[in-house]
Amino acid sequence: MQTANDKPSLPGLIDMDAATNSFNQLVADRVGKIRQLIDTHATRPCKLVAVTKRFGPTACAAAMAAGVDDLGENYAQELAQKAGEVSALACGEPTWHFIGHLQRNKVKLIAPHVTLWQTVDSERLGTEIAKRQPGARVLIQLNTSGAETQSGLDIEAAPQLVDVLRSTGLDVAGFMTIGTMGDIDASATQFREVRRLADDLGMNECSMGMSADMVEALKAGSTMVRVGTAIFGARPDNAR
Repeated sequence: MQTANDKPSLPGLIDMDAATNSFNQLVADRVGKIRQLIDTHATRPCKLVAVTKRFGPTACAAAMAAGVDDLGENYAQELAQKAGEVSALACGEPTWHFIGHLQRNKVKLIAPHVTLWQTVDSERLGTEIAKRQPGARVLIQLNTSGAETQSGLDIEAAPQLVDVLRSTGLDVAGFMTIGTMGDIDASATQFREVRRLADDLGMNECSMGMSADMVEALKAGSTMVRVGTAIFGARPDNAR
C-alpha cells in the first residue's frame, strides 16, 4: 500500500498525500456537501463526476472511497497512465469519462478505459471512436458561450451531427457544455438552452456545471456535474 512518504508514481501529477486518513476524510466531507447541493437543487437524477486532472492515483482512490466512481480526465496520456494504478489502489474499476479536447490519434490509446466520451464535436472524431470502440456511448460537446478557447459545436449544428454519429453505430446519449466563465447568468441561460435541445431530440443526458456554476446547471436540468476544485482543491499555477 502506498504511504504518505511515497513519491508520486506518475511524474508531473500533484501528490496530495491522498493515502492519508486526513485527506480521505477531507474529500469525503466535500463530496458530502456536493451531494447535498445535488439533492437540494437538481430537477433530474444527477451524477457526480470527479475531475481528477493533474491529481495522482491516490487522489482518485480517495474520491472512490467517498463513493464517487465516475472520474473525469482531460488528457489522454494522463488517463492511460493512471488507469491501471487507480484500479489497484481503489480495489475496483472506476467509470472513466473523457472530458477534454481529444485528438483522433489519441482515441486508440484510451479506448480500453473510457466508458463515456463527453467531448465529441465532429464526424471525424466520432468515426474514429466508433472504429476503436463500436457502439460507444458519447455526448456531443456544444460551444454555447462562443469562447474561442472552448471546443464544441454550434448548437444549431447539433441535430445533424446526432444523426451522423448514430449512423456510425454510436450511442449518442446527449450533450455536454461549459458555461461562460465568470458569468453565472449567461451560464444559466446556456444550460437551459442545452437542456431544451436535448429534450426536443428525446435525449436524457446533459453534462453541465462545474465547481463554480453547478447550482445553476442543476436547476436547468443537468444530469452530470463535473467537479474538481470543490473536491480536491485548487491546482497550482503550473498545472495544465
